[in-house]
Amino acid sequence: MKKKLFIYFHKLREQLWFRPLLFCLVSIAAALFAHQADGTKLDTLVPDIKTESIKGLLDTISSSMLVISIFAVGSMLSAFASASNTATPRSFKIVVTDDMSQNALSVFIGSFIFSIVATVALDNGFYGKSGVFILFLFTLILFALVILTFLRWVNSVSRLGRLEHTISQVESVAAKSLASHIKSPFSNALPIVNPLSDAQSVLSNSVGYVQHIDMAALQELAEESNLKIQLNCLPGDFIHENFEVIAFLKHKDLDLDEIKQKINNAIHVGDTRWFEEDPRFGFIALSEIASKALSPGINDPGTAIQIIGSHERLFFLWNESIADTKENNVRYDRITVPKISMIDFFDDAFRPIARDGGGNIEVMLRLQKVFKSIETISHEDIKKLATLYSKKAYDRAELSMTFKPDLDLLKNESLFFHRATRK
Repeated sequence: MKKKLFIYFHKLREQLWFRPLLFCLVSIAAALFAHQADGTKLDTLVPDIKTESIKGLLDTISSSMLVISIFAVGSMLSAFASASNTATPRSFKIVVTDDMSQNALSVFIGSFIFSIVATVALDNGFYGKSGVFILFLFTLILFALVILTFLRWVNSVSRLGRLEHTISQVESVAAKSLASHIKSPFSNALPIVNPLSDAQSVLSNSVGYVQHIDMAALQELAEESNLKIQLNCLPGDFIHENFEVIAFLKHKDLDLDEIKQKINNAIHVGDTRWFEEDPRFGFIALSEIASKALSPGINDPGTAIQIIGSHERLFFLWNESIADTKENNVRYDRITVPKISMIDFFDDAFRPIARDGGGNIEVMLRLQKVFKSIETISHEDIKKLATLYSKKAYDRAELSMTFKPDLDLLKNESLFFHRATRK
């Protein structure tokens, strides 16, 4: 049940109408709540407010908010199209969930609904003296909120959809996902140390990307059936029906068909990957932006250099105090989880850029400087792979560059060359 609610809520957050709908409901409730003040002691305390003054404000809100809402939707759609075209289609989900834009649209539409409901209630004598006063206060507050939101939104919409802002948004989401992974690399379960012997394979009954694994449901199943479950997939993996082994389990005279179905139900599969639980997906999206910028039709090496800087910042998350910490909060002790190989992170981050930018000296120099930088991180795998990928990047450049002084300069700046000369 929790898994279904999580997935449903995640999908709702991606819908453009969800937050405006919530604000509309709040607006209707506020317009009707003002009536509750009638017949209370407030009648003797509040001043007598003329309904004409409130109607003037409500008319102003109703006549302008619908136009502004349409303008806001048009601007957002243009920004979404720009993000997909100039960056990568994978960034669309991040841009569409931009909090500032959704909040602004929610305020504009909610204000319009509030003004309509309040006007109808006023015209039909729904409010008494106190109700009119409370409605007047609500209207003034809403009017001020609309002005402040509009000013903030104008500043935000000027950046929304622009390539630099999209890169920043993707990096921010990638950093959150990666930091969560570094802190809990095995999702509060146990790492696979010794694979289960004489284990039964569980095949996937779906085709698509693993988006979410309900660890609590798997733990509950393992405790009820006295099982040990070894997962063979992680969020971001593409699995195939009747072919891919998604888990292994050790059992004793159990209804395996039912258990296998429950394991499949705990692993949610979809058509696309999710940034939130897939720490590699952020690297992939950023590298796609860099590859697109390095294409001959666009020829924008500056964007690729900016992406390399984003990757560098992401790798330095391993240099924080939480880096290389062991799993301290094991809640799912009957489940073992595979580890994401560090080489996968390096492939996602640097291979596409080295491939597509192999002939650009500025990009390749920046790449070599990043390898020297991240080699200082206190992580053995990162240190080894930084040298390995420095050599791979140079080898790609050697195949693409024809100007020998550029190659000599690149070699002198490379990490593998400096490591070799120190030996």
